[in-house]
Amino acid sequence: MKNFLLLAVLTVLGFANVNAQEIKFGAKGGLNFASVSGDTKGTDVVTAFNFGVMSEIPISEKFSFQPEVMYSGQGYSFNDNTVALSYLNVPLMAKYYVIKGLSVEAGPQIGFLLSAKNEKINVKDSFKTVDLGVNFGVGYKLDNGLNFGARYNLGLTDINNVENSSSKVKNGVFQLSVGYFFF
Repeated sequence: MKNFLLLAVLTVLGFANVNAQEIKFGAKGGLNFASVSGDTKGTDVVTAFNFGVMSEIPISEKFSFQPEVMYSGQGYSFNDNTVALSYLNVPLMAKYYVIKGLSVEAGPQIGFLLSAKNEKINVKDSFKTVDLGVNFGVGYKLDNGLNFGARYNLGLTDINNVENSSSKVKNGVFQLSVGYFFF
């Protein structure tokens, strides 16, 4: 985790020669449609929300770097029983503008488990505290700062932390969001 945070800081500092007036800061929020994959059967999608802050750092006319800090409600449902997972996610997105306003995005993400509940019972010890993933998505940004996005987060790490269990479980989240760049 320390290496990842060091890499994130160095990456942001590496863009320090970018004109500060071109860097945009904003906020966004939206809906999550989350579930898990792997050694699971009979799990269903749960709907939750996401919100947070973002920055867009232009690298060239077509490329931008967009770091974010997001709260993300995730989890899954089985037999009418919902497991609610709350994460603080840090996606580091590379954006390529296909045409003005329309971008495709991809990048790694690290997630820190904030809480895990099963019908109001704390089950945080049953899940690993760090989740690594990769995001793929599309976005559209209007000239006035309003933006829209659709993204899929593919979990890469096994989040199962149950003793004596060999089951592998990974997060999967489809996100829809609306945001606004303030300046």
